[in-house]
Amino acid sequence: MKYLIIALTVIIASCSAKPSASKLTQRQTFTDVVTNSSGTGPEIEVKFYGGPSLYYPLMAVWLEDEQGGYIQTLFVPRAIATGVFKYGSDASGRWQEAAKRAPQTLPYWSHKRGIRSSDGLYMPDPENPVADAYSGATPTTSFVLSARADRPLPGKFRVMFEVNQNWDWNEYWTNDKYPGDRNYLNNAQPSVVYESLVDQDNLSQSYQMKVKGHGHPTGATGELFTDLSTLTTALQIADSILVTVRKK
Repeated sequence: MKYLIIALTVIIASCSAKPSASKLTQRQTFTDVVTNSSGTGPEIEVKFYGGPSLYYPLMAVWLEDEQGGYIQTLFVPRAIATGVFKYGSDASGRWQEAAKRAPQTLPYWSHKRGIRSSDGLYMPDPENPVADAYSGATPTTSFVLSARADRPLPGKFRVMFEVNQNWDWNEYWTNDKYPGDRNYLNNAQPSVVYESLVDQDNLSQSYQMKVKGHGHPTGATGELFTDLSTLTTALQIADSILVTVRKK
């Protein structure tokens, strides 16, 4: 009985909502990310405040018109931009950098971007990468993205943000939900999509991005699912995301 009590104590402690010191450091440290500084459109700043579930996420930031039509990407991590991941393969017995297909990671952005690779997936690959101007190292902390649009934007436009973390299981998104689907097994809870609508004729000092829905859990389609009732920790990757727009 003594050992059972100790084991239960360890389990309860590991499930505590109290963040670890390393996670607090991740959340309280801000990384500066700069993209497309030569663009001729407005300057767009996106400030991402990490939440209690922040743990090495991947993300995409892009622009759409008021009707939801894709305009351009502002930022994706280099692994997404090139399709080459630091831990891309363990075929040799240890993890090595390698090309990897991961359509489940950011499916809403990738389908909005609308570029299909030779294998049929809407994800960049080494032969068709996202240009270096719009990519950079993966932020592992809270971060501030400073980007410029390629060119002047319509009076009203949307700033979009999609974020995802691997192996983020919960009671609904279990490892047997899509039997045999390796993309899902690397994913669990699907990506979360945020948006802000900007009116350049009536600019606010800043815009707090709001959750719009979640992406497809296997990346099979570019659908947006607005029912968020099954998501838990995925909604806590970000504490808040603020957008500031400055006309050039």
